[in-house]
Amino acid sequence: MAFARPKKREPVGEAGLFDYAVGVLARRMRTVRDLRRLMKLRAEEGAVGEAAMDAVVARLKELNYLSDTRFAADYTRLRKDNEKFGRRRVQQDLAMKGVEKELVASTLATAYEDVDETALAREYIARKRMKQPSGADAKKETVRTMNRLMRAGFSSNAIFKVLRAWGAPVEEIEVEESFED
Repeated sequence: MAFARPKKREPVGEAGLFDYAVGVLARRMRTVRDLRRLMKLRAEEGAVGEAAMDAVVARLKELNYLSDTRFAADYTRLRKDNEKFGRRRVQQDLAMKGVEKELVASTLATAYEDVDETALAREYIARKRMKQPSGADAKKETVRTMNRLMRAGFSSNAIFKVLRAWGAPVEEIEVEESFED
């Protein structure tokens, strides 16, 4: 089944865009880039629509409804505390959301400054109920666990510390990966 095309809406002016933007922000935190992307579907074409979007974004910032700095801080805190994600994963997610590199770097520096990455990786493992690699497929399970932890944003040092504490066959995997390069 093909996806239905969205209905073409009548373009709205600045007041309509402001009401739409407040509704969107009431449902979920957004970055400036994300909000502009959503408003572009409703705004008039050309320079008039761009000017209206600029005015709405400026007004929302003035009212303190929209702030990339606050978005980055809240997003990082939620991903670190609730999801137990590593620094690299949060960095990639924020970049995909359209947050500036300098803001991402400063936010991550403050959020992860006193975090033990190995302990955070252990919390992630406990949250996901991952089991220690064992049995005949221990090597395969170890690789699977490593890949999962890498996708969660943990450094290779933290991953190897956790796997060595489990007694997983890490040395064999390191040798195999170096041959693949």
